[in-house]
Amino acid sequence: MKYVMDIHEILKYLPHRYPFILIDRVIDIEMGKSLVALKNVTINEPFFMGHFPGRPVMPGVLILEAMAQAGGVLAYKSTNTLPNSDNLYYFAGIDNARFRRVVEPGDQLRMEVKVLRYKREIWKLEGRAYVGDELACSAEFMSARKAKVD
Repeated sequence: MKYVMDIHEILKYLPHRYPFILIDRVIDIEMGKSLVALKNVTINEPFFMGHFPGRPVMPGVLILEAMAQAGGVLAYKSTNTLPNSDNLYYFAGIDNARFRRVVEPGDQLRMEVKVLRYKREIWKLEGRAYVGDELACSAEFMSARKAKVD
């Protein structure tokens, strides 16, 4: 049986809130190794008003952010921690981002995130975002934990 997280549990593991929460459900997780999450793309997303009014397309940077958020959930769950003012993972870098297809209202974006390596406070991840079986975006990204220093 696959592990599932609904939006209520996801909100415990991400500091993001509307309109910037970009994950609706986690459908699989292997602690410290991988995570699969879903984003239901709807026309009422605030970014569609300006991107683009005649042809709404999900901005590529938000697809990357959705994958990074999936990586954040994986990091928090794998380390048995929660985000708070003393413990936050930040987007630290991105490499080899490629966009293969547009993502439009009505699409369901499936983000597959895999850990390439994890050492101390730094996670290096590989992400792929699909619509159905079509690859929409791929990238490698880093996340770094910033702990409060007194």
